[in-house]
Amino acid sequence: MEQVIHGRDDACMYDRAALVIAAREAGDRTPSDTARRLKVARNTAWRLWNGHTAPSAAVAAAVEHHYGVSTGQLVKRAAA
Repeated sequence: MEQVIHGRDDACMYDRAALVIAAREAGDRTPSDTARRLKVARNTAWRLWNGHTAPSAAVAAAVEHHYGVSTGQLVKRAAA
């Protein structure tokens, strides 16, 4: 499941699979594991894992730091 994020001039898609795959490769098996690693609330991590929210800039930076997944890999421009 991807989430559409509407910006000023375009729409972007959050690819939750990129986060989940990277998290699992790092040994995180649940959203709670990711919450601890990224230092975010468990409900935030759950929403990210399940595609109910896209990462904020701060969370995207933490994902890149801990999992090596860039913001560009997490959030991509939607096809026009």
